[in-house]
Amino acid sequence: MTENDISFKIRGAIFKVYNTLGPGLFESVYESALYYELTKINLKVERQLEITIPYDGIILDVAFKIDLLVEDKVIIELKSVEDLAPIHYKQITNYLKLTNKKLGLLVNFNTVTILDDIKRIANKL
Repeated sequence: MTENDISFKIRGAIFKVYNTLGPGLFESVYESALYYELTKINLKVERQLEITIPYDGIILDVAFKIDLLVEDKVIIELKSVEDLAPIHYKQITNYLKLTNKKLGLLVNFNTVTILDDIKRIANKL
């Protein structure tokens, strides 16, 4: 399954979660519901996956956590904020570079129209 195939299925699950729960809840609620929806359609999903950070030939003793990694190919970064800020785009771009993944979805559930707040971020795709 390609990144685009996976992305299509993820978008369907995002719409279902949004239409069921609506805007304004904590990010953790959307993460839990989206994880459930994605596993329900038989996608392999890892949650709060810890990724180490290489630096100057060593691995730093800190790590970041990816909200969701689907089929070991697509990173999903979830937000529930008033507006997506430039730093949110930089965050997922860095996650893609550090993990050498090709596709990420930045999703803000705190919106009137979810379609406008699913951002596709590509890394050499």
